[in-house]
Parts: sequence; structure tokens; C-alpha cells
Amino acid sequence: MRRSICCYQYQKVEDTLLRIICLVAAAAILAAAGGSAFADGSGDPTAVKSEDGKYFDKQGNPTYKIAPDGTVDWYTYSGYRRYHSECHVCHGPDGMGSSYAPALKDSLKTMSYGDFLGVVASGRQNVNTAQENVMPAFGTNPNVACYMDDIYVYLRARANDAWGRARPEKHEDKSEAYKAAEDSCMGQH
Repeated sequence: MRRSICCYQYQKVEDTLLRIICLVAAAAILAAAGGSAFADGSGDPTAVKSEDGKYFDKQGNPTYKIAPDGTVDWYTYSGYRRYHSECHVCHGPDGMGSSYAPALKDSLKTMSYGDFLGVVASGRQNVNTAQENVMPAFGTNPNVACYMDDIYVYLRARANDAWGRARPEKHEDKSEAYKAAEDSCMGQH
């Protein structure tokens, strides 16, 4: 019995790693292709389409949806939570930056969706004569890799001044499709 439980747990870990590897590969392909849109430069962040609670701009990139009463979409809310769980230590609260890492609120004004995925998944190293900045790769960390779109959507809302420096009080419900994708990515099904 012990062996079969061990093999089952190993298979779950292997499945999760395979999903993360696929995500990293997709991010690398998007980054190599140069991405397709900018947060506010060449692309309008207005949501024009929704699929299972996920909103997309006219170029097909994930985006935010904020109702007049302040209700945010699930991805913006989840992105706020994930950003403050994993990213704010270096990049500062609300994407405002720190002495250690740049303000992602500003970076997403010109960074394409593909470039964002590539940097988060693979990391980045900037070296000049004054300093060396290294962002580690998070493509194998399911607490980041499984929520890259959420973090992107939240930071895109911040970059476009659509959301301020506060935790969203009201949000849409988590969709069944989101729950299934989350469970799959985290190796729970």
C-alpha cells in the first residue's frame, strides 16, 4: 500500500511539473514572438470579450473588468492576492517598486503580455557598471506559474490607473472553469 501511495504522489508531482513546463514553453514562445499587445501603448485595455469570467481585450490579451460600483473581475482580485503573496517583497506594495526592484505598475505600461510571461517564467538579469539586478525564474513555482494571468491582469489595471492602492472589496465569483484550471495546475485533480 505504501508503494502505491508514493507512486500516486510522484505521479501528481510529475503531472504538475509537466503542466508548468508547458506553461514556461508557451511563455517563451510568446516572448520570442515579441508578444502581441501592450498594456496601454498599442492596445486598449477595454474588455471586449468574456469567457468563463476571464476578460480579453480586442487583441485577445487578458484584461480587467471593473464595474461602476467598484466590483472587479475574479482575475483582478486574485491577481491582487497573488501579487501581494509572491511579488510585493521585491516589487513593493501595489506594484509601486522599491529600492530593490522596479515598479511593475510602470513596467506594464509598455511590456507586452508575452514579454511579461517570459520574464516571470524565465527570470531576467540586468547588469551594468552601477548595479546588478536579478529576477529569479518563477516558471516552476506553481504559486506564481498557475496565476500569471491573474498577476498580469491586476498589474495591467494598476498600470492603466483603473485600480488604486487598495484590496478590492467587491469581486465577481470564481468561475467553475477557473476552479478546474486552478485545481489542475496545482495538481489537485
